[in-house]
Amino acid sequence: MPDPRVIETHQLTKRFGQFAAVDALDLAVRADHITGFLGRNGAGKSTTIKMLLSMTHPTSGTGTLLGERIDDPKQNCEARRNVAYVGEDKQLYGYMTVEELIRFTRSFYADWRPEVAKRLLSEYQLPPQRKVRALSKGMRTKLALLLALARKPQLLILDEPSEGLDPVAIEELLQTLVGAASEGTTIFFSSHQIAEVERIADRVCILDHGTLVEEFSLDELRENYRRITFGFSAKPPVDELRMPGIRRIRRADRQLSVLVSGNADAIAAEGRSMDAVSVDVVPMSLREVFLESVQAEA
Repeated sequence: MPDPRVIETHQLTKRFGQFAAVDALDLAVRADHITGFLGRNGAGKSTTIKMLLSMTHPTSGTGTLLGERIDDPKQNCEARRNVAYVGEDKQLYGYMTVEELIRFTRSFYADWRPEVAKRLLSEYQLPPQRKVRALSKGMRTKLALLLALARKPQLLILDEPSEGLDPVAIEELLQTLVGAASEGTTIFFSSHQIAEVERIADRVCILDHGTLVEEFSLDELRENYRRITFGFSAKPPVDELRMPGIRRIRRADRQLSVLVSGNADAIAAEGRSMDAVSVDVVPMSLREVFLESVQAEA
């Protein structure tokens, strides 16, 4: 049975002088999912992706891409035969026309699917004779996706793919990713746009200051994540509330705001037993969990 993890890292670290862009990252990305790699600008998402693709080398730690070691040039090269990458800058040969670039790229891949390239060229309304450098940012994104998807990669990695796109282009991009996933391509995409991740992702990994702070499926979020607000008549007994499922506790005057990833009923009951005068349990959105995860502890 193939390994269900297409990406795995162990204590992966990248330092630039004293600054840790990625700090002891333990990450596991499963096959056959759309995984959103969510974090603020500067959280370390792009640096992580560049290490996975050997575009930059780790300071320490290890990782695998499709089961091949990222720190072994031969193994990483082998893995990248089955990986397509669309970067934020969409670096393409600007002096070529769209048609020339498609033909040039096709020559490198024995498994190129010309019917897919032809279909996407039409769907994306790409002008075959126009120079790549004359394309809008949205058009360049579509062209990069065409070049990636015509190969039918096992894994598609995208770094901030919607950056600079208008709402119509973003919608088309998201639908393209959903379509690729339905055809069997595993998708791992970085973003700081919560709504985009929530729209299409099966799983979410939240990165902050180069460290994985949350990881869950969207089903787990809906079923298990809750905010429980306890009100007390005196100083809240924050140090006494320690139970499985509690992710984060914030105190404000006589209230405790508790983020839980499960066990909500038992945690609410424990708060009542500690003489809470009010207990409010509400579901949490991805936006709320994200903001809770990346804000400094009070």
